[in-house]
Amino acid sequence: MQPTPPPLGSYVQSWTPGPVTAEDPLATGPAAALAALLDLPGPVAEAGDPLPPLWSWVYFPQWPAQRELGSDGHPRHGHFLPPVPDRQRMIAGGRCETTRPLRLGEPAERVTSLGTVAAKQGSTGELLFVTERREFRQRGHLCLVEEQDIVYRSGRGSARHTPVDADTAAPDSGEPWRLPLHPDPTLLFRFSALTANAHRIHYDTPYAQGEEGYPGPVVHGPLLVLLMLELARRHAPTRQVRSLSYRLRRPVFAGERVLASGTPSDSGAGLRIATRREERHATAEVMFR
Repeated sequence: MQPTPPPLGSYVQSWTPGPVTAEDPLATGPAAALAALLDLPGPVAEAGDPLPPLWSWVYFPQWPAQRELGSDGHPRHGHFLPPVPDRQRMIAGGRCETTRPLRLGEPAERVTSLGTVAAKQGSTGELLFVTERREFRQRGHLCLVEEQDIVYRSGRGSARHTPVDADTAAPDSGEPWRLPLHPDPTLLFRFSALTANAHRIHYDTPYAQGEEGYPGPVVHGPLLVLLMLELARRHAPTRQVRSLSYRLRRPVFAGERVLASGTPSDSGAGLRIATRREERHATAEVMFR
């Protein structure tokens, strides 16, 4: 009889990592690379222009030494990685409050600290929810505060998903804002490189299928969020995003046809990601100034 593993909360009772400060010149190159990845006709911002919401995700890259990666491509150890055995990680959601947008070409400082840590029982077993808080400053001024909720489990879950149907379009809800995407392994590989994400589920098909039980490479959660935010950027280019929140509910896989759609209001917009399998893989709420 297998012994009952200790609760996840027991591993983090004395885990209190301190804040970490990073700096980035916010050069125009990463923003231009993301614009190219999204098939935009040209860069969305030049030096001195505001950076679109959450495009900071392609800045402040962290590149651990190759020897520090585990077999899944994730770092074995990290300042904000909880000491959970056989750790598996996924992003669940997040929030961002913007006082003033970051501007390209101006050095920026990011201070990351640990927020809340809570163990919860999910339908597939015990989960550990960790919130990371990030404060971004330029010229000594606080520009935006972002919180990201990350879920950890100990050991692999039994992933079982409907096979990908590449020929069927996502359902169209008729919402006024719509943006289709057909992510393929090349797109996911480029986004992994742009965000310094070596997790093999995003580009290694044999690994994703054989080791993780997915029907194919998994589309990055942050890519789905950026796709939803493209709706606001394209359809309300003169409105500044004051705050936003997002939730990642179900994975999307390479080859699936994806539709980002949304409905604007006087103060903001509700956004979502749909495929043939699911009409709410991801959702977001945006509030304008």
